[in-house]
Amino acid sequence: MIDKDKIKEAVGMLLDAIGEDASREGLRDTPDRVARMYEEIFAGYDDDASARLSRQFEAEGTGNDSGVVIERDITFYSVCEHHMMPFFGKVHIAYIPDKKIVGLSKLARTVEVFAGRLQVQERLTSQIADAVEKELGAKGVLVVISAEHTCMTMRGVKKPGTQTYTLCSRGVFEKDESLKNSILSLMTK
Repeated sequence: MIDKDKIKEAVGMLLDAIGEDASREGLRDTPDRVARMYEEIFAGYDDDASARLSRQFEAEGTGNDSGVVIERDITFYSVCEHHMMPFFGKVHIAYIPDKKIVGLSKLARTVEVFAGRLQVQERLTSQIADAVEKELGAKGVLVVISAEHTCMTMRGVKKPGTQTYTLCSRGVFEKDESLKNSILSLMTK
């Protein structure tokens, strides 16, 4: 999906537009470097969360005692679609299995799929929750993201260290506030 030649051309035009000389030594290879970087950071466009979550295992205790799986502090990096500037932080995922569980690395890879696209934090939170709920048939899913947005910390209002939190709940976590709050306390300690 990534067209590196178009990216190189666009970066050359951008350098020209800000008054730089794209042929000078320090910038000569910049369009190619940026194209390769975009291929890496936008790899989510060529990836599919359902494929990442497809290798599943039988859950022990598939009744009401199936417990909760929590994976905290999954580091992510993404790019905001409004200013095309990075935002980054931590994702915390909790789910209550029905009949299937997934390897823990698959949750982190699911985050990478959606973070590897132009994003807004609110959509990223929902996409992760929806994928885990749909692909695992989970009884409940809870996703919390805390992130710093460079479009707010290094430009505009310029408030470094400001964190934005988003939360998305599905299934039993939508219906049972007590359960949701107890899991949230474990997720965000």
